[in-house]
Amino acid sequence: MIALILLASATALATGLGAIPVMLLGNRARSIVPLLLGIAGGVMAVASVMGLIIPALDRGTVAEVVGGLAIGTGFLLLARRYLSHVPRNFSRSGGRTGLLVFLVLLVHSLPEGFAVGTAYEADPAQLGIFVVIAIAIQNIPEGTSVAIPLAAAGASGRRQFWMAVASSVPQPIGAVIAYLLVQEISALLPVSFGFAAGAMLALTLLEILPEAWIENPRQTFLGLATSIPLMVALSLALGV
Repeated sequence: MIALILLASATALATGLGAIPVMLLGNRARSIVPLLLGIAGGVMAVASVMGLIIPALDRGTVAEVVGGLAIGTGFLLLARRYLSHVPRNFSRSGGRTGLLVFLVLLVHSLPEGFAVGTAYEADPAQLGIFVVIAIAIQNIPEGTSVAIPLAAAGASGRRQFWMAVASSVPQPIGAVIAYLLVQEISALLPVSFGFAAGAMLALTLLEILPEAWIENPRQTFLGLATSIPLMVALSLALGV
């Protein structure tokens, strides 16, 4: 349990890394956001399929996995609908925008924590590490998204970093919840895998990639073309 908490906390700290380009470049960091989001989209897609859906099918029935996918997708859609009034315009200046972006990512980070906890309970040495790495990588552009409007509002580099990290605080919490539930009720494993995959795929296909593609299709494609082969190679290397 302690190892899981430390690993899940590390994914949250990785979000702070996304604030570093903003500290160095200021508002100019916005120009690389589509590239970072493209990388994040590729990472999330591969992690969802190879790290969650395929292992779930090995451990449960198709109906259980599909049910989990539907629940996870529904969870993300409800969160997205609830936050639909929140603007996602990163170019807009002001602390209010930074706070709203922070709140959006705060809600989105919970299912990512579920993915970490579920994968770690099933296979800490291989699958768990693979999902932790995937979540940590995709957290970096989220940190950039939080830091950009905060920088525009005049926030210090330290505040940008810790606000980015705070947006992923639900990840360790979600990881512990998922770990305990699956550990107590082993039949939940394929459903939990499906839930995490459904939420992550919905986030990727409805939020991350469309946002990046509208901003800069070339950078988005480059991010995908870079991250997908690397994540597949990592998956094979870890034996996932």
